[in-house]
Amino acid sequence: MSRSFLTIDDLSPEELISLLDQADAVKADPNGWSERLRGKQVAIVFEKPSTRTRVSFEVAISSMGGHAVILRGDELQLDRGETIEDTGRALSRYVDAIVVRTFGQDRLERLADAADVPVVNALSDFEHPCQCLADLQTIRAKKGALQDVSLAYVGDGNNVAHSLMFGGAKVGMDVRVACPSGYEPFPQVAERSREQAAETGGRVTVTDVVAEAVVGAEVLYTDVWVSMGQEGSDKHRAFEKYQINSEMVGLADDEVIVMHCLPAHRGEEISADVMDGPRAVVWEQAENRLHAQKALLAWLLD
Repeated sequence: MSRSFLTIDDLSPEELISLLDQADAVKADPNGWSERLRGKQVAIVFEKPSTRTRVSFEVAISSMGGHAVILRGDELQLDRGETIEDTGRALSRYVDAIVVRTFGQDRLERLADAADVPVVNALSDFEHPCQCLADLQTIRAKKGALQDVSLAYVGDGNNVAHSLMFGGAKVGMDVRVACPSGYEPFPQVAERSREQAAETGGRVTVTDVVAEAVVGAEVLYTDVWVSMGQEGSDKHRAFEKYQINSEMVGLADDEVIVMHCLPAHRGEEISADVMDGPRAVVWEQAENRLHAQKALLAWLLD
């Protein structure tokens, strides 16, 4: 059965580090990877809007010699009642891998169970593991290591937070997640990531006290307060104290880097001056989506 990538927790710590090494190799010598997907067909299915994920995957596939078949959810028979399992079985007869951006994690799991080719989670409500690969690549490049690096995630305990908890724990980071009460990461994610951290020398903390997470942190990270699929909800009052701004940056390490998975709502979860300031690495972070996903696809399809 083909190996899929549905969650960062699918990887062992050794596999995760190896993928990051490969992502660095891709970035250093992209031309050396131009034939890695020669003759491969990859379906990219989007049931949610996308900018960085769509473009980075499409460019990754084509620049490695493969062909990307882009499919919106409303272009498939899913909207007319075909099951996700039958979609997976059919696509498996045409393509070598399926990249999916969807809602429930269960849809990915059902698709992967039915498909005969690798399935990649390009974002679900539960996790954003491809983003995490690029994030860890960026942090390692800026800090020189991942072990013992302190990362403070501030905001909604969402899919990005889940992936950072899993990924940070696997590489021995000190991950601190600060969320308003009622917006914490899923308890099972906290439990599992702490189990991993215990094996790697890392640490995972969940708190509603911003300073507890931010003071001395080497990395500050945030995401939008209202995720895709939650439009119409008003979380702003609960999150007022969780904006990354110059005051918060001042509480962190003097050499802190500021990260955001994008798109950003300037003036909400991050102030414009910090987003455009010297501590932000958001554009390198966005670029690394391309390199990390090249490494991932090559690993799954070799």
